[in-house]
Amino acid sequence: MAEERSGEDIVSEYLGQNPHLAQWVESFRGYCETNKQWFARREFVLRNMEAFPTIEPGMPGSCLDRLLSLSMVWANNVFLGCRYPDAVMVKIKEMGEGIVVEDAPVRTTRDEILAKGKRGTSAGADGEGCAKKAKVGCQKQGPSPQAPAQHQPFFNRLYKAVAWKLVSAGGFGPNLDHYEILQSCVESCKQNLGCVFVPLKDIPDLPASRSQKEGQVCELRCGTVYLGTGYGRDEAAARAMASKEALKAFQGRKVTVKICRRRYNGTDVEDVMLLDDQPRSQGFPPALSYPFQADSGEDGAS
Repeated sequence: MAEERSGEDIVSEYLGQNPHLAQWVESFRGYCETNKQWFARREFVLRNMEAFPTIEPGMPGSCLDRLLSLSMVWANNVFLGCRYPDAVMVKIKEMGEGIVVEDAPVRTTRDEILAKGKRGTSAGADGEGCAKKAKVGCQKQGPSPQAPAQHQPFFNRLYKAVAWKLVSAGGFGPNLDHYEILQSCVESCKQNLGCVFVPLKDIPDLPASRSQKEGQVCELRCGTVYLGTGYGRDEAAARAMASKEALKAFQGRKVTVKICRRRYNGTDVEDVMLLDDQPRSQGFPPALSYPFQADSGEDGAS
């Protein structure tokens, strides 16, 4: 009986037969992704390209952004245990069907931790002890202390790229295609933007000024570093506003990568964020994604 081939072998053979795709797909790899994480996410992207018929290799577009966003959400769930709204979880599980990730880490989600805590309360002292251990594990989640120093050199380069791009465009203004500018600059520095979309009605901890419940929220990240959040009537509008907010950080004399506290799923967490040199008098938007694992933190930039 012939030995069953792995998904990685099939993908490698496919890319060997389609060399025009190989370099293009490789450009989507995040600089903090391990080989195991990237090979799985690469398979996710290639398996689902047919579901986005307007994607053209080598060409940017909203459908490509959507597919890459879903691939990041899927990978965050598989490798980091991140949770998303139910509709998103159903979508990524359908898209990831058939992809085998050997020795995938088994992680306890926040919802499972809370459920264990509730069961422990009724189960007696032993259950209470388990709930306390789970709570300690949750508190250990977060980025490594070295993360800002690891990411700062890249964002110094990105700062220069954005500055030149804005000068050539006549300066920062409302009529710019903020997403195109940010995306092109990030790609010129050999990285990619990540977009996470969530319906506005599914976001906890909304600012008091957001009274309406219709529309989308977009969060932009570059690798694991948070750049900005935007609200809009649809995904394109939300992404445009998130890009505009992200570009505002590049208007100062420098950008700085810092670890800050913000809300995620109703809990305060530490997140790696890109900030300008201006003082801030208000809090940050709630996080839509949280790409950090327990204990070990990030892998380090390559």
